[in-house]
Amino acid sequence: MSVVKQLMEGAAADTDVLRTLDRHGDDFSIPRNVDFKFRADAQEKAETVAGFLNDHHYGAAIAQVHDGQYGVSVGIHMPIQQNVILSVSGFMGCVAELFGVDYDGWGCAPQRR
Repeated sequence: MSVVKQLMEGAAADTDVLRTLDRHGDDFSIPRNVDFKFRADAQEKAETVAGFLNDHHYGAAIAQVHDGQYGVSVGIHMPIQQNVILSVSGFMGCVAELFGVDYDGWGCAPQRR
């Protein structure tokens, strides 16, 4: 898949997540822990992605293995206004493309005032 197509599909999926959070009364401007997920076909790839993200301080990344599946979880404390979350999520999609892993999106708990 081309990077442009991936960014467009990711933006649509991210907007769907925001709509769901909005239905739960989320105040997007409140910073919270956001978890970004990647899937990898090998432990080395997961460790490389986590190392890259940590080395450049893009977030707190951990390479994981669960039920024989390799992945990376990246935590960032941030607000999730649409322009902010779509930019960070788009960047994560580009990282996935660069390292040959799958970007599996993001999630967080709703925050209310």
